[in-house]
Amino acid sequence: MIVTKLGAIDIGSNSVRCLVVNVVYKDGYTYYRKAGMVRLPIRLGQDVFEHGKIKGKTKKRFIEGMKAYAHYLKVHDVVDFRAVATSAMREADNGEKIVTQVAKETGIAIEIIDGKEEARLVFNSKIYDIIKAPHDNFIYIDVGGGSTEISVIKNKFVEASMSFRIGGVRLMNNLVVEDEWTRMQRWLQKHAAPISDKAAIGAGGNINKLHKLSMKSLQTPLDYRFVSEQQEALKALSAEERVTELGLNFDRADIIVHALPIYQKVMLWSGCKHIYVPKIGVSDGLVRDMYHKDYKAQVEL
Repeated sequence: MIVTKLGAIDIGSNSVRCLVVNVVYKDGYTYYRKAGMVRLPIRLGQDVFEHGKIKGKTKKRFIEGMKAYAHYLKVHDVVDFRAVATSAMREADNGEKIVTQVAKETGIAIEIIDGKEEARLVFNSKIYDIIKAPHDNFIYIDVGGGSTEISVIKNKFVEASMSFRIGGVRLMNNLVVEDEWTRMQRWLQKHAAPISDKAAIGAGGNINKLHKLSMKSLQTPLDYRFVSEQQEALKALSAEERVTELGLNFDRADIIVHALPIYQKVMLWSGCKHIYVPKIGVSDGLVRDMYHKDYKAQVEL
């Protein structure tokens, strides 16, 4: 048995995650076993989508968080790690400057990636093996704090992809323009609606939480009606009640009712009646990508 311990940092608009995985190779098979995961609700998007930059207090919290992650990875004794940032850092006027500061103070080199790279990393995480769906075609929906990435997949081949400036943090702060909804609807009606034998695949913390609340298996999709009914039920509760009665984290309790309608609308406009939730994300894809690129050949001789 050969074990390669790898780390991944996913810097999103709502939270920053650090994942540590033991990649185990034994008897011709590779297993990915989570060794630890920490999530910090920094909410970079709260500043960026309203002010165009990451402001002083948020910047300080973010850098302190990255320092903590540097220690966390060191304590876990990872052999390698990769850190990426998505829409909030992409749009921040001072994003590159902060990336430089983080590298200087923590040794963590952050890559700012686009929506296509986000999707590629998630697809690396064996989605189809996890959900075991009978469908040939899928509409992949990744809702973040600042953007929604949508891909149309036919016979496991990505036929079309598009990023929209619609996300949970933006909606919560009334920062989504109506024209962007129209652009999304028209794109889906053109590229997704005509496809038959399809289902949606949902990625993101909010749909993951809804699936957890449903207590269904990863191979059991949520139907459109269930998503809609649960959204209404969640809206009927206050953010405080979502914390005390449903056990949601504080930073999830307020944003979930803004994020779930994005999945609803994409399902409606694309004609998807069911959505699978494999509960994987960018950090999972980062680990697999690193292993396959840098370690697989030398480990699996």
